[in-house]
Amino acid sequence: LYDQMEEFADYGFNKSHAAAYALIAYQTAYFKAHHAAAFMAANLSLVMDDTDKVRALYADTLDQGLAILPPDVNASAYRFEPVDEKRIRYGLGGIKGTGAHAVEAIVAAREADGPFASLADFCRRIDKRVVNRRAIEALIRGGAFDSIEPRRAALLAVVGITLAEAERAQAQAAQDSLFGGDTADSMPPLPDTPDWSETERLAHEKSALGFYVSGHPFNAHAAELATLVRTRLADIEPRAERYLIAGVVTAVRTQVSRRGKMAFVTLDDGKA
Repeated sequence: LYDQMEEFADYGFNKSHAAAYALIAYQTAYFKAHHAAAFMAANLSLVMDDTDKVRALYADTLDQGLAILPPDVNASAYRFEPVDEKRIRYGLGGIKGTGAHAVEAIVAAREADGPFASLADFCRRIDKRVVNRRAIEALIRGGAFDSIEPRRAALLAVVGITLAEAERAQAQAAQDSLFGGDTADSMPPLPDTPDWSETERLAHEKSALGFYVSGHPFNAHAAELATLVRTRLADIEPRAERYLIAGVVTAVRTQVSRRGKMAFVTLDDGKA
């Protein structure tokens, strides 16, 4: 058995293998130290389909003193992109339910005729065969329309009507181009809908982005628990004494063993 291990060691950990990885480690460390925004934007873009990896890199980016600007239909591209040496713009491709083709259509419409002025303007100008209602709702939940209209609940309430009116206006415009006439702007105004509570907003945000970005549900109870819970989840280390911990339950998995039924609970206190 030892001879087999020795033989593998000659192959698996030879000097050229170690030297190649050492060089890559040096290069990536240099980029992270001297071009942090570009380096982290590239890494976030690389794993944008894996929520857990995005969340870990997102936290790492913030720990380095960098800022990640929220997704924005008037500023974001598909990938995460550095704005300057200290800021990164969240990529629209990181929002669940969009996709590369939809984001490319949004960026193309924005580059052709300038920034979007409203949800109605957005629905008029985008290619609705590519950017469907599901994608628009995901963008609203993820905060990509906040720079235009911060009332996410009101926007979400009129997506269907606004899309229908945009399609009707396009059909009427095509008819007017043949027979003359002028089509009045009949886009519906935003309803006086109560905006979401912080808990609702964060829940919608997580459904779109995969994790909380603008806040965390635990923060509402952090001050109250501070006198009881001294250790955050990320700081727990093996020890003989018990910990008193607190967090938001994000997942529960049950399993039956020889000793009976047990549960595995995932807690999140907002600190990666």
